Amino acid sequence: MRLSLKNIFITLLFLLSANAFLFSQDKSHTMEQQKPTRSKSSGNITNTILYKTVTIGKYDIFYREGGSSNRPVILFLHGFPSSSRMWQPLLEELSANYHVIAPDYIGFGHSSQPSADSFKYTFDNLTDYVEKFIAELKLTKFILVQQDYGGPIGMRIAERNPEKIQAIIVQNAVSHNEGLSPLWDARKAFWADREKYNEAVKKNFISFEATKQRHIGTTPTPEKIDPDSYTDEYLFLNKPGMADIQLDLFYDYQNNVKSYPKWQEWLKKHQPKMQVIWGKFDPSFTVAGAWKYKDDVPDAEVHIVEGGHFALDEAEPVILGLMQNFLKRITGNGK
Repeated sequence: MRLSLKNIFITLLFLLSANAFLFSQDKSHTMEQQKPTRSKSSGNITNTILYKTVTIGKYDIFYREGGSSNRPVILFLHGFPSSSRMWQPLLEELSANYHVIAPDYIGFGHSSQPSADSFKYTFDNLTDYVEKFIAELKLTKFILVQQDYGGPIGMRIAERNPEKIQAIIVQNAVSHNEGLSPLWDARKAFWADREKYNEAVKKNFISFEATKQRHIGTTPTPEKIDPDSYTDEYLFLNKPGMADIQLDLFYDYQNNVKSYPKWQEWLKKHQPKMQVIWGKFDPSFTVAGAWKYKDDVPDAEVHIVEGGHFALDEAEPVILGLMQNFLKRITGNGK
């Protein structure tokens, strides 16, 4: 009996020590902020996306990264009021053949969210930080994928760094007045008189109905839209101070519209390899905005898909296939 108890005691000590070691290893791994998300398999290849954070000045920029660093780089720029999370399905699939990177802007997702009183929330300033992020990761050439707010940020990056742009993929991001639906008439009134319309716009901006409508749009099949997408965004928009942050950016959006002519000139001058994928049920950005890119880049390929503003909600397999085909042609990689 004594021998048996002694053996049990030794065994328990061993198990406790092993668990302590595993806990310390897990804690260290978490502190590095490189915990892998769920993976997808492509044949015999398992694609793991890592969550990472880099500090730029006094702010943290969170980003998702996957794939080998010796593969062509794809930089994904998200929209409003989303984050790098919106790209997760594409990151998992494309990381088998490309080095995929998707940051959250300052004020979004898991990046730092300084108050509107302490940080200048303009598209110029957000772009400055994305540029610093690009420099920190030493990205010398990449393919831009830009949706919604990612469009004006991406075009600013292209303007400032034309030598780094290998190609541009646009998903419901406008660079022409023709792409703005009649909904923008009321928004332009806010730009003309912020003081008068501030509270009304603020109330609508963070409402559940408006947040849901960004995803549902005019789709005939709303049952395809995962309600988690707009519910999570509604909670994000109602965080303390977030409405003021987003209203500052929304007010500054008028400077994007004023920049459309110079972005069009940039496209005409540089003729980048370009793919435009557009969800036709988008209530804010019209299909005409997709076709206008061909005025600037005649060789741009335009695809209108059965989806809304966040076209991946409904048309992920179609969009993935279109992108894979385009990327293979311009890089020689992939399916």
